[in-house]
Amino acid sequence: MKKVLTTVLVAAAFSATSAYAADLKALKAAPAPVAIVSPWDVAFGAWIASDYNFRGVSQSAHKPAVGVYFEPRYNFTANLQGYLGIGGESIDFPNHAAAEIDFYGGLRPTFGKLALDIGAWYYWYPGGQCFNTGFIPGCNASLPNGNVIKADLSFWEVYGKATYNFSDAFSFGGSIYYSPSVLNSGADGEFLAGFVKYVFPTVPLPSGWGAYVSADVGHWFLGTSDNFYAVTGFPNGIPYKSYTTWDLGGGLTYKVFTLDFRYYDTDLNKGDCNAFTSDHTAAGLSSTAINPGGPGSKWCGATFIVKLSVDTALSALK
Repeated sequence: MKKVLTTVLVAAAFSATSAYAADLKALKAAPAPVAIVSPWDVAFGAWIASDYNFRGVSQSAHKPAVGVYFEPRYNFTANLQGYLGIGGESIDFPNHAAAEIDFYGGLRPTFGKLALDIGAWYYWYPGGQCFNTGFIPGCNASLPNGNVIKADLSFWEVYGKATYNFSDAFSFGGSIYYSPSVLNSGADGEFLAGFVKYVFPTVPLPSGWGAYVSADVGHWFLGTSDNFYAVTGFPNGIPYKSYTTWDLGGGLTYKVFTLDFRYYDTDLNKGDCNAFTSDHTAAGLSSTAINPGGPGSKWCGATFIVKLSVDTALSALK
């Protein structure tokens, strides 16, 4: 009887041990849980530059400027991202506006190597003053050089962009922007632009460094201002000179940092540049049809700019 009982107990023990081992093996073979990736992300960055250039025109009177931005993003799918953003730049405008504050948002769909970006942008210039001797309520006298400027230059645009990435090294693209009243002047504007960029696959630099070259060209089709900017021969407003702008440069990258060196220029002469910008630093005499007897502005001329920027996102910090 004892032998039978002993045999049963030993068999049961081996059975339990085998079952436990099987369960343990199954547990070890179970796949690890899949990490949940949030569709939310936030991009942010800042820059400092020797000049703030916007479409070939200085926004900081050829003086150093700084900027920052903050951009929450939501990935609806792997190929569709929505975004909203706010940014700010230091400026030196004729109306003495405190800064440029940007509000923007849109969608970024991708189709293989083609990336699109469709959205809207609002440029807000708070704290400006009016300068005009035309008996306009709340306006100061004209600027010392005779130019006039509105207190509020804020305006909005809608845009569409496309980038085609041939490879990790080479990309090109184009964009179109439209505003019914550029700088709140009453003149509509359509800006068409294209770019090309090449990132060097290898560079003779320490690990983590990169280098690139790029070029941009654009043309701003500008309409006629309202009569706030009326001049001799154009009592209903100035038919602004449409112009072409271009830039060429390159830079170095290290992790989240970019140091860019770039040459900018336009085909606007000093007189027509003054008519468009109302530059408070314009001087001399550069009379044109839309700038009769007016001074000349250097804001649209050739310039070389050095810019250091930092750009990252929360997802890149994890």
